[in-house]
Amino acid sequence: MILYRLRCAKGHEFESWFKDGKTYERQEKRSLIGCPSCGNAKITRAPMAPRIGKGIDKGGGQGRDERAPAPIEAPAETTPKQPAAPDPQMAALARAMPKEMRETLLKLREQVEKNLEPVGEKFAEEARKIHYGESDKRGIYGQTTDEEAEALADEGIEFGRLPWIPRGN
Repeated sequence: MILYRLRCAKGHEFESWFKDGKTYERQEKRSLIGCPSCGNAKITRAPMAPRIGKGIDKGGGQGRDERAPAPIEAPAETTPKQPAAPDPQMAALARAMPKEMRETLLKLREQVEKNLEPVGEKFAEEARKIHYGESDKRGIYGQTTDEEAEALADEGIEFGRLPWIPRGN
């Protein structure tokens, strides 16, 4: 599996997983990759920095404890308290993707919902509290605007964005 940082023609950036580089190229060529923010299918790879693992910070510094899962930002329909209607663009994307990928993303969604705390629209606020030590370290998921996600990244707060495909057919 390979993770690419992608950018749509409208400038939205997001990350997406692929089986390999050739799989990305085939899907990009057939316009099967859609921007989760606007649905635009004109996608290019964006520059990305390599991920370098950090050790457990035992000295009380700013390093993230690797035992605590990184926060994950996901669309609004994730919080059980406020189920939203599935995004029609994501539903179309889910129908176009290979069955194996769709099943993998649904399993990933299940694990996120099972193991992380839903914080809904307060994701950016709660991720900051965890990062700056104002709240207990724990795995969370919720949603942000593109602007909030960009601000979190600018502050050096680690989080991931997932394609949140709807359940069912």
